[in-house]
Amino acid sequence: MKSTYFFAIVLLAGVIAFVLYSLEGSQSPEDYASEIGRERSEKDLFMKSEKDSPFMGSKEGFRGLRYFSPDLKYKITAKLVPIEKKKVIVLPTSDGKEKKYLEHAFAIFELDGILNRLLVLEITDATSARESYGAGRYLELKKMHGATSIVLDFNKAYNPYCAYSGNFSCPFPPKENILKVSIRAGEKSYH
Repeated sequence: MKSTYFFAIVLLAGVIAFVLYSLEGSQSPEDYASEIGRERSEKDLFMKSEKDSPFMGSKEGFRGLRYFSPDLKYKITAKLVPIEKKKVIVLPTSDGKEKKYLEHAFAIFELDGILNRLLVLEITDATSARESYGAGRYLELKKMHGATSIVLDFNKAYNPYCAYSGNFSCPFPPKENILKVSIRAGEKSYH
């Protein structure tokens, strides 16, 4: 009886230690907001001063990018559903041409009670053309071979260069990526 009691206490202590260790690695909202703020400051510095910036040579000059406040609500782990019979999608671009992409998977997630299915390319949402760039924003994803989930951090959604200058060509998102939910995260429209 004593060994069973001792084993239960050791097991309980192990579970508590594991939970505390797991929580220690998680990021507080304040630390997360600081990290996003640093990334945004670095991007503004690049846009203002680097030769590869879409603002170099612009008459009006760079005035600084505008962003929604960082919100952990928009850092989402989505279920990744592979597309079995992948096909090439042809997307029109901002300069009247076309770009081809190969389908990979769908990211499925719930936000504000709405189930969303996103083809892993670029997005438009209910803020497009009102609070963010009208043709949609981009989101860099880290795809892992064989993964069943993917992190979508909409706080890092950004406008393509064609949002700032007509000298760049950007593909428009496919109709599958026009979300019905508002994504008030990431970069806002520049103008």
